[in-house]
Amino acid sequence: MSPAPARRARRRLGWSSYAVLLSLVVLAVVMLIPFVVVAFNAVKTPEEYATGGPLSPPQGLYLDGIIDFWQRVDFGEKLLNSVVISASVAVLAVVVSVLNAYALGIGRVRGRLWILVVFLIANTLPQEALVYPLYYLWTQLGLYDTQLGVIVIFTVIQAAFGTYLLSSVLGTFPRELLEAARIDGANKWQVLLRVVVPVSRPTLAVLVVFFFIWTWNEFFLPLVFLISNETQTVPVALGVLQGQRLMDPTMSSASALLGIIPAIAFFLIFQRTLTRGITVGAVK
Repeated sequence: MSPAPARRARRRLGWSSYAVLLSLVVLAVVMLIPFVVVAFNAVKTPEEYATGGPLSPPQGLYLDGIIDFWQRVDFGEKLLNSVVISASVAVLAVVVSVLNAYALGIGRVRGRLWILVVFLIANTLPQEALVYPLYYLWTQLGLYDTQLGVIVIFTVIQAAFGTYLLSSVLGTFPRELLEAARIDGANKWQVLLRVVVPVSRPTLAVLVVFFFIWTWNEFFLPLVFLISNETQTVPVALGVLQGQRLMDPTMSSASALLGIIPAIAFFLIFQRTLTRGITVGAVK
C-alpha cells in the first residue's frame, strides 16, 4: 500500500474511533444523570426540594435524611444480611455449577442434552410460579423466614444458569490437558481441581461477580420469604419502608443512594476481574 492510501486509512480509522468514543461518553453521561439527580436530592433539605425541585443542585450538604433513614431501618443490619446472602449464593452457586458442568461438559454423562434442556427451562421459569411450592416446603422444613432458606433458593436458581453456561465452555476444554493429567496419574477430582478450575478461573470470577450482583438486586422472593425485620435485605427494607409512605422525597433519595452504592462499589472493585474474564473468553 502506498503512503497516501495508508494515511487516508489511518485518518478514517481515527475519525471512526473518535465518533465511537464520543458516543460512549454521551451514553455514559446519560446513564449517570439519574444517579447524579438522586445524589443531589439525598443531600438536600426538604425545603430546598420543595422550592427548587428535583433537578436543582443542593445549596449545602444536608445529611440528616441519610442518617434518619439509616437509623429508621437499621441499615447496617440490612446491609450485612445482603452481603451474607449474596456472597454465600455467589460462592455456592459457582461451586455447584462447576461440579455439574464438569460432569456434563467433560464427563459427557448419558442424556447430557436433555439435562441441559432441563436447566435451560429452569432459567425461564418465573419466580411467581415458585412461590407457593417453596413456601409450603420451606414451612415444613423450618427454613421459612431464614437466610439459609433464601440462600438455598438462589443457589439453585443461579446454579441453573451457571451450569448451562459452563457446560458449553467445558465442552470445548482442550482434551490434551485432560489426557496429560490422566497420564500423570491424576484422578477425576485432581483433574477438576488442578487443571479445569485453574484454566477456567477467569470465567468463574465473572460468574461470581454476576451472581453477587443479581442476588443483591433480588426483591420478590426475599420479600416473600424474609418477613422478619432482622432477616430482611436492603432491597426489601427499601421497598417496605417506601410502601408505608413514611419518607419525604429527600429521605427516599437517600434510601435509593444507600441501596445502590454497595453494588456499585462491588462492581468497581472487581471491574478488572470482570474485564479480564470477558477478554480471556473472547480470545479463546
